Amino acid sequence: MNQVLQWVFADTDGQQRSAFGSGGSETGAQPSDRELLDAYSRAVTGVVETVGPSVVAISIRKNREARRPGAEPGDAGEGSGVIITPDGFVLTNNHVVQDSEVLEVSLTDGRSFSAQVIGTDPATDLAVIRISDGSLPACELGDSELLKVGQLVIAIGNPLGFQSTVSAGVVSALGRSLRSQSGRLIDGVIQTDVALNPGNSGGPLVDSRGRVVGINTAMIHMAQGISFSIPINTARWVVTELVMHGKVRRAYLGIGARSRPVNRRIQHRLDLVNPAVVEVIDIETGGPAEVAGLEPGDCIFGLNENQVSTVDDLHRCLSKWPPGTPLDIKLLRRGRVEIFRITPREG
Repeated sequence: MNQVLQWVFADTDGQQRSAFGSGGSETGAQPSDRELLDAYSRAVTGVVETVGPSVVAISIRKNREARRPGAEPGDAGEGSGVIITPDGFVLTNNHVVQDSEVLEVSLTDGRSFSAQVIGTDPATDLAVIRISDGSLPACELGDSELLKVGQLVIAIGNPLGFQSTVSAGVVSALGRSLRSQSGRLIDGVIQTDVALNPGNSGGPLVDSRGRVVGINTAMIHMAQGISFSIPINTARWVVTELVMHGKVRRAYLGIGARSRPVNRRIQHRLDLVNPAVVEVIDIETGGPAEVAGLEPGDCIFGLNENQVSTVDDLHRCLSKWPPGTPLDIKLLRRGRVEIFRITPREG
């Protein structure tokens, strides 16, 4: 029997008073369960009640080419996702659904649906899948730009196959960079100390008001309390691209390049923040760079008003630049500063 014990004291007038003060009532009634919860517990339980129904378990069967050597035909994987629209769009990780042959999505209310992949983006490790139902519990998306270090966050997912598992912690750091499977850097990544395990991937990171602020994507094995989530503001843009076009359209220049250090004299001459430029190693035949007149050996140090010193800097500048829109590329060629107008293509 689960009972709440109350200490009572007898005053000089013989009346009994509760030692809990305002926690009890003058009639001696026991406090409600909600009154016994502290603010932290109320925040977490409130989030679970609000967002929990939107979190799904994703079961995957891989296609033949993607199976591990020696794996059985039924080789499968598991992950998490979150419903973002009532008509069945689900946001998850690319690495959860890549190379999938069959997808099945299970809700907390016991319903299960087959799902189809709408689009994937390996560069941000995000994917959108869809299930066929028009009355699903969709989550509310928040604003990851408003996050603060130390803020309470909650992860809901299906780690190691344990459905609807909740873990809580705080935002440990903001603005981290994480290398995706495609080789591109994902910027603005959220670092937390929330416990994540295999199967949590693709599940939501939620603030104390029940708004999804990130998509859980990675943890560092053999480390304690170091986990990462893709910010929801990045996911909004990716979702729009995937739903409308089936892929994320990014501008590309058609070059192979590497970062190259420069001496202090050149750094001062070009007014560079970092003592490095991006050296063009090779040029794609017929690509935007060749059409614009770039040559191997050119050292790029600027795109429009942005300085670049690494290939990652180039990717950052081009990631949201509209393909087909011209930009100015600043480079050093045989000791002279040159400016070329280049029109990136969709890649």
